[in-house]
Amino acid sequence: MNPHAKLIFTMSLMMGTSITISSNHWVMAWTGLEINTLAIIPLISKSHHPRSIEASIKYFLTQSTASALILFSSLINAWSTGQWDITQLNHPTSCMVMTMAIAMKLGLVPFHFWFPEVLQGSSMITALLLSTLMKLPPISLLLMTSQSLNPTLLTLLAILSALVGGWMGLNQTQTRKILAFSSISHLGWMTVITTYNPHLTTLTFALYTLMTTTIFLSLTQIKVLKLSTMLISWTKTPMLNAIIMLTLLSLAGLPPLTGFMPKWLIIQELTKQEMPPTATIIAMLSLLSLFFYLRLAYHSTITLPPNSSNHMKLWRTNKTLNTPTAILSALSTSLLPLSPLIITMF
Repeated sequence: MNPHAKLIFTMSLMMGTSITISSNHWVMAWTGLEINTLAIIPLISKSHHPRSIEASIKYFLTQSTASALILFSSLINAWSTGQWDITQLNHPTSCMVMTMAIAMKLGLVPFHFWFPEVLQGSSMITALLLSTLMKLPPISLLLMTSQSLNPTLLTLLAILSALVGGWMGLNQTQTRKILAFSSISHLGWMTVITTYNPHLTTLTFALYTLMTTTIFLSLTQIKVLKLSTMLISWTKTPMLNAIIMLTLLSLAGLPPLTGFMPKWLIIQELTKQEMPPTATIIAMLSLLSLFFYLRLAYHSTITLPPNSSNHMKLWRTNKTLNTPTAILSALSTSLLPLSPLIITMF
């Protein structure tokens, strides 16, 4: 892709995200979402491969439907209340349609089918943008409207997302699809607490973005797209593979790594809100995700393939960790002792 075109699309992504996050008016928020959608589609389809073209079409159809629902919901609310303010979402039908639209934008169950396919058809860097930056505008809309949305419906969507995200990821062999189902599962954790503690949702999203960015950048550096190539990647960069293992375990939420912090705080908050059954169910469902994270970690560092691989063994080179990956990996694994400071900041 032309560097100037790539710069324009990247700047458009940042501008669209900034417009949606900073807006109070529904039309401005919708405009920012549309700019985002139009800017990411060329980045998805830039390889001109049939799979990437298919992914860009799926993304366009899904996101345009969700944007239309957001506009429809805001029109109904403005018609009945005379308010275009995002925080003044009071009409019951508008709240229901808005919940569906935001779930479709985020990829929550049962509107999740587009997300793994789009990630599989994209390059690793575009998949990283889709998993992190493109989630920020819908998450911000969810936070701004959380007091108007039905908490029971959000809890149901969250539990289903944690269930399906863990269940569907068990049998995957492509790393991008595994990370897509990981994203769906984490979105369930973010959604379940939105109504009760929006700041905790923000903290969870920030830490999820940190850990996912580390994983994607590391996998990009060693050029791993599926588990069979991850089996022999230890010959290339042993240190990076060890870091990938630790970051995956952090993403799974194992103590004493960074990823344990948001899950611990969410379960604590749900218990304070007198929702121990919900806390128990979502904690048990995280074991499904833990299985495929452990599978990835096992493939990355712990063992050699039990039989001969069809892939050529890679020579070990003198490549070292680049600075951003090193900093992100350190943050992704060692922030748990700073929990009191981080909680105070958020």
